[in-house]
Amino acid sequence: MSSPGDRFDGIAFVTGASSGFGAAAARRLARAGARVIVAARRFERLEALARELGPAAHALQLDVRDAAAVNHAVATLPADLSAVSLLVNSAGLALGLGPAQQADPEAWDTMVDTNIKGLLHVTRALLPGMVARERGHVVNLSSVAATTPYPGGNVYGASKAFVTQFSLNLRADLLGHRVRVTDIEPGMAETEFSRVRFEGDAARAADVYRGMQPLTPEDVAEAIFWCATLPEHVNVSRLELYPLMQAHAGFAVHRSSD
Repeated sequence: MSSPGDRFDGIAFVTGASSGFGAAAARRLARAGARVIVAARRFERLEALARELGPAAHALQLDVRDAAAVNHAVATLPADLSAVSLLVNSAGLALGLGPAQQADPEAWDTMVDTNIKGLLHVTRALLPGMVARERGHVVNLSSVAATTPYPGGNVYGASKAFVTQFSLNLRADLLGHRVRVTDIEPGMAETEFSRVRFEGDAARAADVYRGMQPLTPEDVAEAIFWCATLPEHVNVSRLELYPLMQAHAGFAVHRSSD
């Protein structure tokens, strides 16, 4: 992977930048010389991140679920930040871990609106500029849940399967243009993910990672950075990342007691 001395000379737009993969990616890119537009709903956290990163960062309060707000934000970027060359679609979440028949339909809507529609809104707003400039890279954060189902993963896993398939189709659409597309699929990673999923239950969230070493946001950020700093003729289409102590679990079988 890229060494700390490597450079990224460009402008990056990172969603979900108030925590987790997004914040770590923004830090990694800024450290490499990028100018970074950090976008998220929680503006206080964004401001803190922007202060940490200094002149390299531009904080943008944004709810990716709001298509009109996304289009306005992109259309009104400062002139010196308008030529975005890297989009990191990191905004996303999981809500609940119950079976589909017990799930909260509002939670399903929130996951679809954020993980799918939000990603589409930002991509569609920035992609024409990348194509016109013949320079760009879209990095979408999917999950191993896109291809490996687990109980309670229902709509979350389905939303990430959409991200993976959309990434592959986007790459097909862009053939002939100098715009890369990468789908990154992390396994278990210790961020706010589980705490959000369990509605702030810190003990239950911590139990997810008990007795094993999960991925860190910095691990995933380094993978993003590596993909983004390869030679321009190289496109990493899909990258699956697991912690060492996690693997495909095999088939689940329910057996009756008769």
